[in-house]
Amino acid sequence: MSSGPGAASAPAPDPHDSPPTSDTRPSDDARPVRKSSMFSSLKVRNYRLFFMGQVVSNIGTWMQRIAQDWLVLSLTGSSAAVGITTALQFLPMLLFGLYGGVLVDRLRKRPTLLVTQSAMALTALALAVAVLTGHVQVWHVYVAAFAVGLATVVDNPARQSFVSELVGPGQLQNAVSLNSANFQSARLVGPAVAGILITGVGTGYAFLFNGLSFIAPLTGLMLMRARELHVVERAPRGKGQLREGVRYVTGRPELIWPIVLVGFVGTFAFNFPVYLSAFADDVFHAGAGAYSMFNTLMAVGSVAGALLAARRGTARLRLLIAAAMVFGALEMLAATTPALWMFALLMVPLGLFGMTVNVTTNTSIQMSTDPAMRGRVMALYMMVFLGGSPVGAPIVGWITDTYGARVGLAAGGAVAAVAAAVIGLILARVGNLRLSVGWHHGHPRVRFVPREQQDALAPAA
Repeated sequence: MSSGPGAASAPAPDPHDSPPTSDTRPSDDARPVRKSSMFSSLKVRNYRLFFMGQVVSNIGTWMQRIAQDWLVLSLTGSSAAVGITTALQFLPMLLFGLYGGVLVDRLRKRPTLLVTQSAMALTALALAVAVLTGHVQVWHVYVAAFAVGLATVVDNPARQSFVSELVGPGQLQNAVSLNSANFQSARLVGPAVAGILITGVGTGYAFLFNGLSFIAPLTGLMLMRARELHVVERAPRGKGQLREGVRYVTGRPELIWPIVLVGFVGTFAFNFPVYLSAFADDVFHAGAGAYSMFNTLMAVGSVAGALLAARRGTARLRLLIAAAMVFGALEMLAATTPALWMFALLMVPLGLFGMTVNVTTNTSIQMSTDPAMRGRVMALYMMVFLGGSPVGAPIVGWITDTYGARVGLAAGGAVAAVAAAVIGLILARVGNLRLSVGWHHGHPRVRFVPREQQDALAPAA
């Protein structure tokens, strides 16, 4: 693991991981694997089951996301209503996210995930019945979105922290990156299938498929071998655990400032259900097919970004800052494109740099966090990243409705770029770094170096 500026430190070793006793020793495919390939963590049987289940479920999730946004838009004709739906889905994370993290640190992850995944499946099936019977109203979608959000309060930090129990610290970076590639690969299939179903037979079948898709991850969870999980010490029940988690994060610049950055990015720049539906419907007048195409092309870039992250050995904070700045700049550029094909092509680099921000933040935070605190830290991260949408979605929806989709997207990109620049300067100051501008093998190079090194390189007066 690199120890250079901006590199994430490895998590403290778990005393339960070594040495394993004779009756709990992992099988060969559950032992830590050397990071020799992009897909090395798939050699772990339990992680393979988790990964395969998520492939099916994620396709259903993306189908429902597209169908839900388009259903609300068709029922109301309002981008603001799409923003309200997004807000309701992420509002529980904003209100209760930290409490969900406390629960996750206390509970066993696998039984917890069985409950949360079942709850989300039932919600999707209920919405499918309402749509297929012709009785759906917009408030039904609002209620379903809020119910999914409640389950997500526990499901998200449980899934994030469960990865370390599946593969151990040696494969955590690779597994987290592959999870993101998994989710974004499903984005290639889900929107395309959703577009076919919406135009062919209606949105109800997309919700039905999503409800049934949860059979795959539930089966995978039940088939896992408990003895091969990497045991992580659970936090005992006690007072002040929520405050303890907040103090833990705020006392560490390598945790708090990336979380603040993704808060700005997630609140204002990642509201693509609002932006893309408005560009498809109001700017280019191209309908559901274009909306699905935008999401699919963005997924192509996202998969590339996730796979590149899986290949990297470290999650550097300077990469996070650079990726967030480029991401914001690309959004501002996309907002000015006059033609549909130009806008569509920009979805690929937008997806790549957006996923680089996502994966780099996630892995950096997990690898810098003590395992006993991981549930609370990841809950805070997800609360800020996803819970910011209840604040941002109605705002950007109002801007989009009032001033147009181009202004809304440009404003979101500007917030991301400025936030990245400011937080990059803060992290450089905290890390006692200075900007170095020079030449390297005949090419200009701009980088941050320790102040002592900068002083040593400076010419004598």
